Amino acid sequence: MKKKFRCEVDCANCAAKIEDAVRKIDGVQEATLNFIAQKLTIVADEEKFDEILKAAVSVARKIEPEAAIFAE
Repeated sequence: MKKKFRCEVDCANCAAKIEDAVRKIDGVQEATLNFIAQKLTIVADEEKFDEILKAAVSVARKIEPEAAIFAE
């Protein structure tokens, strides 16, 4: 399942770190974070998607405490 989210990140370096961390979450097949467009795209197992999204928000806030991920 592929879903897109609005992702508020303040710097390109943090965006790259968040993208890399989300890719490492168990069940994520692909993740891309476009810093300019402020869009996060996640391709992951449908059955685990809610759990994966919670983990993505958690890792994003560890990297940048003010980061936010919203449904489009």
